[in-house]
Amino acid sequence: QVDLVESGGASVQAGGSLGLSCAASVYTKFGWNCLAWFRQAAGKEREGVAGIGGDGSTKYADSVKGRFTISRDDDKSIMYLQMNDLKPEDTAMYYCAAYFCGRDAISSLNSSAFTYWGQGTQVTVSS
Repeated sequence: QVDLVESGGASVQAGGSLGLSCAASVYTKFGWNCLAWFRQAAGKEREGVAGIGGDGSTKYADSVKGRFTISRDDDKSIMYLQMNDLKPEDTAMYYCAAYFCGRDAISSLNSSAFTYWGQGTQVTVSS
């Protein structure tokens, strides 16, 4: 069982930066979970933004490559998403998600692969 709680969402202007955090309460080793950030804009489907495997490897959606950075601190059971050069199209509810993968690389950013989900944190980027 993994309980996830996101924080850090806010309203920012285009070109600005924001950092999101996802704190986990886990009953198994946090480091053995593949983790990811997803987002869902109003009227759109949920999409994978960035993921990090149990081996530390990362995967990004093309739309955020070079602007977003995902990281994890297994000692603190926290995952982060640093977002730079934000654009209005980044406006969405951001969710963190996890599934048990051992020390493997993350396989995909397909939401169906993820078992545990947080409640989300809102990011709004104004032009």
